[in-house]
Amino acid sequence: MSDNKVYHVLFLCTGNSARSIMAEKLMQHWGRGRFMAYSAGSFPTGKVNPYAIETLQAHGLSTEGLRSKRWDEFSGADAPHIDFIFTVCDNAAGEVCPVWPGHPMTAHWGVEDPAAVGGSDEDKRTAFRQASLYLENRIKLFAALPLDKLDRLATQQEIQRIGTL
Repeated sequence: MSDNKVYHVLFLCTGNSARSIMAEKLMQHWGRGRFMAYSAGSFPTGKVNPYAIETLQAHGLSTEGLRSKRWDEFSGADAPHIDFIFTVCDNAAGEVCPVWPGHPMTAHWGVEDPAAVGGSDEDKRTAFRQASLYLENRIKLFAALPLDKLDRLATQQEIQRIGTL
């Protein structure tokens, strides 16, 4: 893998309203031009969760242009070539995914669904902050990998290992 290559990363979740959206923006931030990130869902909700927006803004990240979208936007002929696909929810990990052109590397980086947390607004904010921290830690580890020095098998092993941390 080339040292100056921009890698395209797709984060998948069922609803594409919280975890995958936060991962997309965190990857764009921590990837610092080395990674182009996207997110999508198998059954998108059609809206971004307001707590996800609030959490991203608290990180100082722009939320402009975020939208909940279906994963087939990334499987067509005019879609960007995807190098890595990460599922961030258990439902998406078990679903039948589209056939992705170019055989991207995949791993499951499951994170509990903060949108499923009930209780007070503060309980919900806490759940979103926790989910974003898990995602951020994994994304930082991934972005630090020397992808230009690892072969495909070593890279696959590393991205799967990161999902267990």
